[in-house]
Amino acid sequence: MVTKTITVTKDAYERLKALKRPEESFSEEIKRITGGKQDIMRFAGALSYLSDEETEEIKSGIRQMRARASKQFRERFKERFK
Repeated sequence: MVTKTITVTKDAYERLKALKRPEESFSEEIKRITGGKQDIMRFAGALSYLSDEETEEIKSGIRQMRARASKQFRERFKERFK
């Protein structure tokens, strides 16, 4: 395996370290958070096959997940990055 050494600021290192999962290396983390872009067009029209009620249920679930994720992010990082 070929490796490369990179230089990052202390702040960038701390942010990366804070996001790193205990079981993963920094290389694995970088691959995870920079994973390839998804082609959103492959999902085009997917909700059109559902009823309005099912579509709204999915949208509501997505909004709830986003709200929880935002809250967790703010709580986790409010002390680290003042």
